[in-house]
Amino acid sequence: MTGTGMLASASDETLIRKALRGSERAWLKLVRKYERRLYNYCLRMTSKREDALDLMQEIFLCVYRNLPNYHGDGVFPAWLFRIAGNKVVDFYRKRARDPVNQASEWQDDWQSQHATRSDEQAVGDNRLITRLLECLPPEQRLVVELKFFQQFTFEEIAGQMEISANTAKSRLYAALGKLREHEDLSHAM
Repeated sequence: MTGTGMLASASDETLIRKALRGSERAWLKLVRKYERRLYNYCLRMTSKREDALDLMQEIFLCVYRNLPNYHGDGVFPAWLFRIAGNKVVDFYRKRARDPVNQASEWQDDWQSQHATRSDEQAVGDNRLITRLLECLPPEQRLVVELKFFQQFTFEEIAGQMEISANTAKSRLYAALGKLREHEDLSHAM
């Protein structure tokens, strides 16, 4: 059994085959099956709802375009999240080069610092988790996401990120060390 709990299910394989033959209904079922999990992943990785939605759409588009390259010889969620991980890396590369985005981030930070208490209560624990993850570099955040939220093994993470299992472990432990140092973590416990 893998970290995801199962290999690509027969229903995944059936939906993929039908989608490859042109069934829009099968493709939409496959999207619906994974959209919540992928959205939560994107939200934790980007920290912003709009960015998460944009990234999720980009990921599903990439999956659709590359579906003929999925041969059913692995775990479909692992293949999906490998694509997602690559898109997250691309997202951060683009963000780092975009001065307009940097100004927008400053404005978003200011607005979030001045949010009302009722807004903070609505966001709840997810906001705390997101804030904690924001203090991590993208490669560490990705390992934390894949290990704890997607429940992949270190070997699966290594395959998705094209790194060794030991590198995946060291990134996770470094991330956990940073999270322990972060002052908000003490408030969460």
